[in-house]
Amino acid sequence: MPSAGVTAVRILIGVLTAVVAVSIKNYRDLSAPGKRPDLDNNEYWGPKLKEPYKENKAVLPYDISVAPGLIADLKTQLDRPLNLQEPLEGVGFEYGFNSQELQKVVKYWRKSYLNKWNEREAYLKQFDHFQTEVQGLKIHFIHAKPSKAERKKVLPLLLLHGWPGSVREFYDIIPLLTTGNDKSDYVFEVIAPSLPGYGWSQGASRTGLGAAQASVVLRNLMLRLGFNKFLIQGGDWGSIIGSNLASLFPENVLGYHSNMCGNNSPLGNIRLLLSSIVPSFYIDSQHAHFYKGVGHVFRSIMEEMGYAHIQATKPDTIGSALAQNPVGLAAYILEKFSTWTNEEYKTLKDGGLTKRFTYDQLLDNIMVYYVTNSITTSVRLYAETMNPTQMGLNIDSVHIHAPVGCAHFLHELMHVPDSVLANKFQNRIQTTHYNEGGHFPAFEVPQQLYDDFVTFVKKAFA
Repeated sequence: MPSAGVTAVRILIGVLTAVVAVSIKNYRDLSAPGKRPDLDNNEYWGPKLKEPYKENKAVLPYDISVAPGLIADLKTQLDRPLNLQEPLEGVGFEYGFNSQELQKVVKYWRKSYLNKWNEREAYLKQFDHFQTEVQGLKIHFIHAKPSKAERKKVLPLLLLHGWPGSVREFYDIIPLLTTGNDKSDYVFEVIAPSLPGYGWSQGASRTGLGAAQASVVLRNLMLRLGFNKFLIQGGDWGSIIGSNLASLFPENVLGYHSNMCGNNSPLGNIRLLLSSIVPSFYIDSQHAHFYKGVGHVFRSIMEEMGYAHIQATKPDTIGSALAQNPVGLAAYILEKFSTWTNEEYKTLKDGGLTKRFTYDQLLDNIMVYYVTNSITTSVRLYAETMNPTQMGLNIDSVHIHAPVGCAHFLHELMHVPDSVLANKFQNRIQTTHYNEGGHFPAFEVPQQLYDDFVTFVKKAFA
């Protein structure tokens, strides 16, 4: 008869064997490719109709001109005295937008920027703008065709922005994409849409249009324009929407490139947590300074993600507070262009805004939101995506087999290591790390983002 000690060892071995077996099974279950959700590719998002919906498929030039009366009214609003509280002594942007810097921005906006509005409007019109109706929504997009395509291959590119950006982010990179260089065999026919509810694109009239549904709308836009296969590049929401599109419609995607690759699948989140706790097992040591651990992630969530909680729960409240409120809108949005460009800028009294941008660039983007009154419809995307129904689609567990390239710019809010991305992106062919640039690389370092993208495309079609 075995001793009690031997019996205990056998029981322990049995238990450990069972735990290992269950763990392996659970890991395999988590690693298994997710099932593509069955979304309605023709779902109607427009206002309620009395008659059956018939889509107007015309693609028409779109005039983004602003009514003179709106500009005159904006000047009047900006002429009002600003009764702002003085910032605390020694404080930069740690408490949010420094009121002394805000005074400077508003003064420049009124006295300089708006006095040359005709020039700024002409700048925004330099590309061809169009609009077409997709699933009941009027969708705006820039269509920029290659200027010199001799002896170069032309590839269609869906270029996607995020919040609080707009198509304005792409004005410096579009000419690079359409012109190309001597080192690249490719030029690109660029489609840069305003996301549904952003800028000149109409927002949904009912609930439910999250990032997954937006990817359907934008895929249908590309099909409308005759592009059955195309590349995708995006950051922020553009990264998420582009990733969803690649997951849902692999037959249409030639490749996916992002400056904010992520993996929100259950396995991805487990690996991300582990990479923060034991980084040496998950992160290449030469890029360790990009991945700052769980403490930094938690601090960033507490300090920088309050806006996301508001927008994911009460978007119409913040939207109403900012709508037709130019000073509030500028403070709310431009604060992100400070800390999201480089978190160290928050210690500066001017937020470091002009280290990467000019006031004209920043105000162009603000004007896109202001003149279209789209701040409320833009922030609703958070509420429509960050909810149980949308998360239950589990699109991040659907493997992407198209070629994938991930560019990491040092001052991005958060970086996800390759080991975490691996189960989602099955054909990741390029990962790069850059020691400059932040959340808005197309705006901040367009040449660097362009070079990274064309290198990825060369590998994808080698």
